[in-house]
Amino acid sequence: MSTSPSRIFVARLVGLPIFDPQGDQVGKVRDLVVSVRSETSAPRVLGLVAEVFGRRRIFVPMTRVTNIDAGQVYTTGLLNMRRFEQRPTETLVIGEMLDRTAKVIGSDISGAVYDVAMEQARNRDWVLSRVAIMEPGHGLRRRGQTHVLEWQEVTGLTRQQETQAATQLLAKLNEMRPADAATVIHDLPRERRAAVVTELDDERLADVLEELPDEDQVEILQYLDNERAADVLEEMSPDDAADLIADLAPETAAELLELMEPSDAEDVKRLMSYADDTAGAMMTVEPVILPPDATIADALAHVRNPELTTSLAALVYVCRPPLEPPTGRLIGVAHIQKLLREPPSTLVAGALDTTLDPLRPDMGMDQVAAHMATYNLVAAPVVDEDGRLLGAVTVDDLLDHMLPENWRELMLRRGSAAHG
Repeated sequence: MSTSPSRIFVARLVGLPIFDPQGDQVGKVRDLVVSVRSETSAPRVLGLVAEVFGRRRIFVPMTRVTNIDAGQVYTTGLLNMRRFEQRPTETLVIGEMLDRTAKVIGSDISGAVYDVAMEQARNRDWVLSRVAIMEPGHGLRRRGQTHVLEWQEVTGLTRQQETQAATQLLAKLNEMRPADAATVIHDLPRERRAAVVTELDDERLADVLEELPDEDQVEILQYLDNERAADVLEEMSPDDAADLIADLAPETAAELLELMEPSDAEDVKRLMSYADDTAGAMMTVEPVILPPDATIADALAHVRNPELTTSLAALVYVCRPPLEPPTGRLIGVAHIQKLLREPPSTLVAGALDTTLDPLRPDMGMDQVAAHMATYNLVAAPVVDEDGRLLGAVTVDDLLDHMLPENWRELMLRRGSAAHG
């Protein structure tokens, strides 16, 4: 690792791409594994936690890292693809060390750890050499004074503290995609996980919950009081909220539905009323719905919403009022490609595809899959017997139901053997 910087701050490593000797990306950095022996002996860096294909996390020994430079990490390419399993003697810097309260020896100064630096010792081993802490803010100062200290100058980093805050880890989680943040939260120790999820805002926690296995979702809801849990469920997409509520004890589910806003609860109850693995059970009730007098410009403005998934933004559904499912009669759908080719001032009703047969809510998963494959669709409308739009099935909804029930957990836990 001769061309690597002499000192590297660990928080800056998170998310960096990892390349093999041929220049192909094989993963990205998620954490650093260290062995903390004592407060007077600098911890030895054992390796990286890398996320590779399928969101699997593997262990990359530092002996396999050849260079860290210009925002990227290079390895020998000889990586063990078995899933990383943390050992009792190991500490994760990002997951466990950031936000601990450290005290400067021989002074009254203390603060939260917001970064840690590593560097190579004379024997070529990498060790944690510096600790960056921030004192609490005082008065009008939101940010307290910062200090970068030698490892031996601070105390409080050799054991997990029950009062450990979550500020720095929360900042990292908020920068990640929900699926990546879910992977980090899944791998946290139970106490740390509870501290982190209770500090996430409702919308962010909802996004992360949608990416977690069922078991994790239920556990995390137990960390919240029922009022907060209901608020988070309201922020989730109704189909994901319905799946989660169905996994709860009946009395808990009933109480949470009672605490939710009536309109949100009604959407969830309607989805729960359909048989499993039917179009009705897997559909979303929040597609882009417009009246017949909407213009192409109106439609394009709606599909630009960054919160829409790609599949939901692919189709616009034009219906008679009311425009909330169940709507008035579905008139037709407009494909985003066609909308982009039409003058913005023209009516969206003039760009409709009226030949597409809609799905019925009682159609089984195989029928839905065959329909979408036959017509090369990424989304399809679901209507009742009167032609009213109930929702839309997207290709990601379909995949979620076609994969094994515990597919998220399988991806997170695949290769459960301990790293070598």
